[in-house]
Order: sequence, then structure tokens, then C-alpha cells
Amino acid sequence: MSDTARVPDRNELDEVVRFFEAKAREYLEEVDRRPVLEPHADQAARDFGGALPRDGVGALEALIELWGLGLPATATTSGPGFYHWVTGGSTPAAMGADWLTGLLDQQAYAWLGSPLAVQLEHVCLDWLKELFGLPAAWGGIITTGASMANFVGLAAARQWWGDRHGVDVSEAGLSGLPRMPVHASGYIHASAVKMLSMLGVGRSSIVRHTRDAVGRIDLASMERALRALDGEPAVLMAVAGEVNAGDFDPIGEMADLAAEYGAWLHVDGAFGLFAAASPRTSRLVDGVERADSVTVDGHKWLNVPYDCGFAFVRDPLLLAQAFAYTARYLSDPDDPRPVLGGLGPESSRRARSLAVWATLRAYGREGYRRLVEQHLDLAQLLARLVGASPDLELLADVPLNVVCFRFNPGLGDGPELDRLNAELAERIQRDGRFMVGGTEYGGRVALRPTIVNWRTRGADVERFVGVVRELGARLADGMAEG
Repeated sequence: MSDTARVPDRNELDEVVRFFEAKAREYLEEVDRRPVLEPHADQAARDFGGALPRDGVGALEALIELWGLGLPATATTSGPGFYHWVTGGSTPAAMGADWLTGLLDQQAYAWLGSPLAVQLEHVCLDWLKELFGLPAAWGGIITTGASMANFVGLAAARQWWGDRHGVDVSEAGLSGLPRMPVHASGYIHASAVKMLSMLGVGRSSIVRHTRDAVGRIDLASMERALRALDGEPAVLMAVAGEVNAGDFDPIGEMADLAAEYGAWLHVDGAFGLFAAASPRTSRLVDGVERADSVTVDGHKWLNVPYDCGFAFVRDPLLLAQAFAYTARYLSDPDDPRPVLGGLGPESSRRARSLAVWATLRAYGREGYRRLVEQHLDLAQLLARLVGASPDLELLADVPLNVVCFRFNPGLGDGPELDRLNAELAERIQRDGRFMVGGTEYGGRVALRPTIVNWRTRGADVERFVGVVRELGARLADGMAEG
């Protein structure tokens, strides 16, 4: 080892704390005004690279470099103008607790690693079941997001399905069993499809029952398919809040089908499950308490830091079977204290419960009701602004917080207009003042901003509409000249 080699030093800690406090204050003072993406963000990211340094520069110098060179390469996902991927920000309480989590470096695998992290996870899951109207007896686990929450819920469904065939699939696998039938509408999310692949069920096991190009469910078709199974077990997948327009599968009617035909009902409620928090929208999730598994994101409408999600399962024993995890060096199997690493896919588990507990404790049921309703109002404001603009066209109803629309300066309804809107989505992203995703809805290329960040206000929505019309007009003029 060279004489110049740097190793971690306790004397660095004071410098790190002072640096972080100063930069945190600086960032939070300007986050509402920051562009979502800097014009030179791509180049700023590529400026990092090269070979591993022989000798380090120490903690403070590394942080100075990371902040100075790295901040321009970040997206302001915590700000009021990020309308892509249904991404929330972090409430003040959640952000503070997340800092505390990093400071304490808590593990949430088992009680022994952190009694606090494990106890708060149980408390948070109980509180969330109250918020969403789920039965108190259900089991659950915190995950990295709705994708892994879908993995948990569908793993429980697979375990149940195997049990119906007399096989413990977590022990014996799927070999020799028939294909597990999965029935859904066209709203099924790509993450759920991915999780079925990871579970060995396979993407092609999904049968989509749709009655139009948008993907709305054909319940009659689904019932015919269930009847044809002649009592064989199947899995139904309902979506609470589809990603293009925020629509909902009819959960109650699908629960009726599941009860009649002995099927498992899984509800993917990544952001739409928060409809339960307000009496204005709770009807959209009627019947969710009759499901067998339900998933939801935390880093969406709960507004906690990335990454966080929740899986809830009616029969907690299925989780213990599906994710059994033992080793001599781990826990005594007779120890009654909880081991959360044996109830989900992760054994190495960050203490996400601290941020979740802090935000629920800080704002409570009524605070989240008001937050959801604030965003419902903003989505309706955006829909009205679109409707009042001669060059914007609303493509779907707005039941929740997603507004699906397109720019149309009078080009009819054809490929030219689709090309214009595809380019517009990219242009908005490059412009950087706002972030929004493009999509295809009912065969039409569109924009699909989602209102889910606690910082967003009416003025932000109005400015967004102005930016869309400004950039759209420039593109249309360019197309006319070309």
C-alpha cells in the first residue's frame, strides 16, 4: 500500500455533515424552479468515467466532485414538473426519515438486525390496510416497488395454484404440472407480465379478454374461459389505475367471477389503489377487499423516496411457503420474533419502513385524503385546459390523475398526427422544463402526464400546457415548411 493511500477516517465525518447540510438547503430552496432535465445532462453524465483511481481523494473532495459534476446529470424527479412514470416526490417527513435511514444503516431482514425497522414495517402495513380498506388479518411485506410487489402476490398465487394440484411448487417446482392459466384485460401492466416470466409461469400463459382497442375488459369472454376450465384453478388479474388514462378494471365483478369459479384474484393497484383514500373515488376500487392479493407502490402517491412498494396477501402462510429461507447461521426456527426476509424475495432489505412510518405519522389518513383530492383537482384542471385549447385534444375520460391527450393543430386523425405527437413527446423531454411520457392509446399516439407529486400546484399545470402548445406549434410549423 502506498503512503498516499486514503482510508475512511472518523475526522472526515464533520466535513461530510457540514457539506451535506449546506447542499441540502441549497437544493431544497431551488427545487421548485429547477428544470426537470438540464440541456447538457447527457454529456454531464458521460463526464464520469475512466479507470479506477490508484489513490483516492477523500470523502469531502469526492462529494464536492459528485455534486458539482453530477447534479447537472440528474432529473428533478422530486420537483413539481415531473409527470412521467407516475412518480411522486418525497414528503418532508419521508425525506427526513430516509436521511435517518441512511445514517443508521438499518437492516430489515429480521428482528435481531433492527427491532425498530421490523416493528415499523408491521405498523405501516397495518396502517396501509386501513387506508386502502383491506382486511386487517391479511399478511404483507414492503418491497422495492410495485413490480416486486406483483412478484410477491403472484408467487403466492402460484403457491396456491400448486396446492390445488397437490404440489408444493416452492419445493418441487412446476415440472409436470399443466400451465397456470392467467386471465386479464388489456390493461395488464408490463411489470406483471415480467413477473410471470420470472416466476416460470410464462408470458404466453396470459389470456387477454378485451372488447376494444383501448383494452377494456370483456367479462363475458373471461367467464366463458373460466367455465371451460371445468373447475381447474386459475388466476385473474385486475388493474386499478391503468397507465395510459387511469382507468380501472371492474374489481367487484371480477371478484364475483373468482368466487363463482374458485379462482385467485390479484389486483395490481400501483397508483390506483390510492383511490380508496378519498370518498370521491373510492367506488373505483369497490371489491378490492375480496381479492386474494393486492399490490401498490410507495414511491408513487404515498410520496416516499425511491424505492418502495407493498404486497398484501389474504393468506399469510402462502408467503412463508413461497419464500422460505433458512440457514444455520441465520435465525433459530423456534424464535418467535419476526423474520421478514422469509416473507418476500429479498433477504438484504433496506429499512424502508422508517420513511413510510414517518410520512403516515406526519400526515395521517386525512392528510393523504387531501393530497389525493388535490391531485384529482389538478388533473381536472389539466383536462379543462386541454378542452379549452383549440390545438389540444382530450382522448379519454379522467377518472383519477392521468390525463391522456394529444396536440392536434388540425391535421385530422392519421399517421402524420401520430408522428407529430411522438416527436412532441421527445421534444418536451429534451426541452427539460417538464417531463412527460408518450404512449399509444386506442391506436393514437398521445401524451399521458400524471399528477402525483405533493409539490405540484395549479400554476405548474398551466405552465405545462403552455409549454406543450409552444413546442407543438414549433413542430407543426416545421412540418408545414418541410
